[in-house]
Amino acid sequence: MGNFLKYTFASLIGTLLGLGVLFGVSIGGAILLLVAATNSDGEPKIEPKSVLVLDLSVAIAESQPVVSTAEALSEALAERDAPLSIGLRRVTQSISKAAKDDRIVAMYIQGRTGGTSNGWATLKEVRAALEEFRASGKKIFAYDMDWSENEYYLASAANTIVLNPQGIMEINGFASEGMFFAGALQKYGIGVQVTRVGKYKSAVEPFLLTQRSAENRQQTQQLLNDLWADFLGTVAQHRSVKAPQIQAIANQGGVLLATEARDRGLVDRVAYFDEVLAELKQLTGNESKTGTFRQISLPTYASTALKTTKPSQSSNEKPQITVIFADGEIVDGQGTIREVGGDRLAKELRTARLDDKIKAVVLRVNSPGGSATASEVISREVQLTAAVKPVVVSMGNFAASGGYWISTNATKIFAQPNTVTGSIGVFGLLLNVQKLASDNGITWDAVKTAPYADLETSSRPKTPQELAINQRIVDRIYDRFLEIVAAARKLPKASVAEIAQGRVWSGQEAKKLGLVDEQGGLQQAILAAAELAKLGDNWQIEDAPKPRRLEEKLLEKLLGVRTTARPTPLNPLIAEFEELQELAQILSSLNDPKAAYSRLPYQLKID
Repeated sequence: MGNFLKYTFASLIGTLLGLGVLFGVSIGGAILLLVAATNSDGEPKIEPKSVLVLDLSVAIAESQPVVSTAEALSEALAERDAPLSIGLRRVTQSISKAAKDDRIVAMYIQGRTGGTSNGWATLKEVRAALEEFRASGKKIFAYDMDWSENEYYLASAANTIVLNPQGIMEINGFASEGMFFAGALQKYGIGVQVTRVGKYKSAVEPFLLTQRSAENRQQTQQLLNDLWADFLGTVAQHRSVKAPQIQAIANQGGVLLATEARDRGLVDRVAYFDEVLAELKQLTGNESKTGTFRQISLPTYASTALKTTKPSQSSNEKPQITVIFADGEIVDGQGTIREVGGDRLAKELRTARLDDKIKAVVLRVNSPGGSATASEVISREVQLTAAVKPVVVSMGNFAASGGYWISTNATKIFAQPNTVTGSIGVFGLLLNVQKLASDNGITWDAVKTAPYADLETSSRPKTPQELAINQRIVDRIYDRFLEIVAAARKLPKASVAEIAQGRVWSGQEAKKLGLVDEQGGLQQAILAAAELAKLGDNWQIEDAPKPRRLEEKLLEKLLGVRTTARPTPLNPLIAEFEELQELAQILSSLNDPKAAYSRLPYQLKID
């Protein structure tokens, strides 16, 4: 019996080891094949008479995604239907390059039913590049089953806009619908107390009220009006219909059938995809039975046309402008890849400040704010860097609250007209679960050596004296915010206090108020940095941090033409659930050691 068990056990171990080796070899082989593919010399070839395809299902990120090797391999091996992502500057550079590339004869914009996930300031920069492409004399074609407003914002730059005969066009205006949780929190016994400064600082309202305050409604209405005015003026540029006529369409329902959209001048043709396909095949001289036209996707084109060769000695000696990205919620510490860690970004700025090869810094800010402590850490480093070399801020979709705090000490600030900025205000959010716990038989009993030793507890509401302590901290942080804005923008502190109060402003209004210097995008900010540093034409750009070569190649190999792949739209119930998940994610990032935050209203979505 002993021998039987011994041999059985040995056989079992051998089988498990064999399976482990086989599994390891399989996975290892797949990884080796993937890495070998990325290291191959074969690259996508740009054929003559090709059409550049801009697929609106591809998410446009602030910077080229930087991920770990493990994440890159995981993404490569997993079967995922998530939208692909490409950096904004790569998009605009690729379109500009294609405008001068004799191999590219036209551009095709493939719409995405349900709209894009990209913000309005991002779309503004892409549209400027499309205008440059159109000005080169090359044609832009745009097609979709349905046109939503954010897609049409880009499509309206096209020479020919096509809508499916069974499609619709949505031009019904902008709305921002907030979700309020005060009733649910009260129902479940979760107490909420806040400390804040600024009558427009509405980030705390979902936890206190069941609807917007009058001040919040006022600022949101003004912001939407500004963004809608930009939309009307922009989409009417190349259309026979003018802004007042588009407004009339919105007022009368805003949803047009395909023939109505054509008759109103919003689209040029009503046709099926196969008819558009046939036209593009004829344009590219590819009328064979391949089923498609001669094309190259924008991500693939970027990986080829924008590929950098090994720098020459003379290139290494060129002065550099480094682009640093502050994209996401501002948090204390290092933060994750989707957050702006105060210590991490401060280190990147400090590295750029101490590097003699770097002559100017462009700080791209796309952040709704967050931790006041982290914002101050970053702001200080911006101030120190700007004292020795130009620092130019380029604001993206959001650069408000903490996002504005970290921008204000820059040498110069650029914002798009539809950037959301300002929101100079501070709040503290204090939750307690006393009633929830009590209803379920849970109680606490504290022992302490001083009256306020348990000031940070969430087991009970704060006393008036404790709230006064927290309010004093918030007041001091707000006063500091006003001080740095007044000093950096050369405005009287009293004037800053008038336009602060936690109020959000559009980029165009922010310029009138003196909160930003110029209207423009990332490219304008880069050119301004070169001018301020007096570099002439002798300079080069470096993004910080740079993706590792393996990771970059893995991502590029995974990006391809996706003109037929469309993400499945979420049903409304799931969409609402995901909003709750998003809120939970935001709450989990509130890690300021003083529990003080300078942040936009939660979930400021514009539809």
